[in-house]
Amino acid sequence: MKDKESMDLLEKTARNWLLERGVTIEDIAELVMFLQKKYHPDLEMKECIHNVERVLTKREVQNAILTGIQLDKLGEKKMLEEPLQAIIEVDEGLYGVDEILAFSIVNVYGSIGFTNYGYIDKLKPGILERLNDKSTGMCHTFLDDIVGAIAAAASSRLAHRAEHQD
Repeated sequence: MKDKESMDLLEKTARNWLLERGVTIEDIAELVMFLQKKYHPDLEMKECIHNVERVLTKREVQNAILTGIQLDKLGEKKMLEEPLQAIIEVDEGLYGVDEILAFSIVNVYGSIGFTNYGYIDKLKPGILERLNDKSTGMCHTFLDDIVGAIAAAASSRLAHRAEHQD
C-alpha cells in the first residue's frame, strides 16, 4: 500500500471509508482477478492489488467514493428527503444515478472499463454479492457500483499495461 505519509487527506479518507464499510483492497483485487484471469492466465493477486492501489490514487475516484458512501450513510440514517430516501433505501432499479457516479471511475482508463463494469455489475461476484444483500440493514446503493467500477478500472489499467508488454 502507498505510504500513509504521502497520501493526502482525500485519499486517506476515501480508503478509510471503504474499510469502514467492509471493503478491502483485496476484495476489489479479487474482482480484478475474476475479470482478467481468462485473458492473463499467469496473473497474480499482487498485480491485481497493485492496479487497485493505482486506481485509488486518482482524485476522480476518491471524490466518487466519498460522495457515494456519504449518500449511502445518509440513506441508512433516513436523513434524505422523500422521494429520494425511498429510492436510495431500496436501490430502485431505474434510479441510475449510482451507475452514473460509477462511470466517472470507469472512464479513468478508457472505454474497455465500460464492458468490464457492465459484466461485473450484472454478475455481482465476490464482495458485490455481499454489498447487494439488503438483509444486513446497511445501504450500499452507491458503494456496490463504486467497488465494481474500481475493479473495472483496475482491470482496464491492467489490460492496457499488458498490451504494451507484448
